[in-house]
Amino acid sequence: MTTMIPAMPAITDLPPPPPDRQGWPWTQATPPAAPTLPDGRPWPRITIVTPSYQQAQYLEEAIRSVLLQGYPNLEYIVMDGGSRDGSAEIIRRYAPWLSYWQSQPDGGQSAALADGFARATGEILAWINSDDRLQPGALQRVGRFFAARPWLAFANGDVNFIDANGRVTARIFALPPNATLTALLGVHRWPQQGCFWRRSVYEHVGGVDRNLRFCMDRDLFIRLSAAGPSRRIPGPPLGDFRLHDDAKTATLQKVWQREHALLQRRYRRPIGLHQFAGLRMLWWLWQKHASLRNRLYRAYGIEC
Repeated sequence: MTTMIPAMPAITDLPPPPPDRQGWPWTQATPPAAPTLPDGRPWPRITIVTPSYQQAQYLEEAIRSVLLQGYPNLEYIVMDGGSRDGSAEIIRRYAPWLSYWQSQPDGGQSAALADGFARATGEILAWINSDDRLQPGALQRVGRFFAARPWLAFANGDVNFIDANGRVTARIFALPPNATLTALLGVHRWPQQGCFWRRSVYEHVGGVDRNLRFCMDRDLFIRLSAAGPSRRIPGPPLGDFRLHDDAKTATLQKVWQREHALLQRRYRRPIGLHQFAGLRMLWWLWQKHASLRNRLYRAYGIEC
């Protein structure tokens, strides 16, 4: 169901939260951004797509974490695969603030993402799964970062691990994108919940591979970061990655192994033993970047 791009909602505009929910994004919201960037330019439009299926337990939290970003130029699309657990009822409550939503059988997460992004009009794209959430102020930071770098194709930032109840359990100190290392070694530290990219580059590289069930993010991010300049967004986490018993990460390990091998065949060119050893050493050195940031943050609270 399509609507005009809604105005930026205040927390009092949205349905009231359940009585047992407190904090972000239930009783707290990001302060609204100024109508324009400091130099008077409009904020770049950001399109967020949420694919969902049978995640009513977490879906409302994900939706609120996007809508309460205080971002002046947001397009939000929710693609539910025909859930029968009350998800459609949740989406309907928030429909006035969604740019498009549907709840009907689809071809799985990758197809839902591809169809959602096909409807996108934003300059910057990302997705947030229905059991994850954005951190307060994330989109304002992303909008400013991309607006200051019109040449930028892809960017990523830090992400928290959270548990089923939304408690932060750990932090992923993201590494700057490196398509070569990821393509040749199959290693990376660019969690999907903190990744954003230009729609023009997304369309250029062919979008989400509908045939992948687990590694569609890594596959897409390799192509995006190889297609143009990529950077890490400094500062605190942009999103939260929820770990719970029903999460895809916990239930599709065999699918991950099969698709990991597929991407190795797809992107890994033949290299000699010495080249492989050199790449492993480079990866070890690359990780020191995140380790140093971790130590600075833990010891002195420095975000960089």
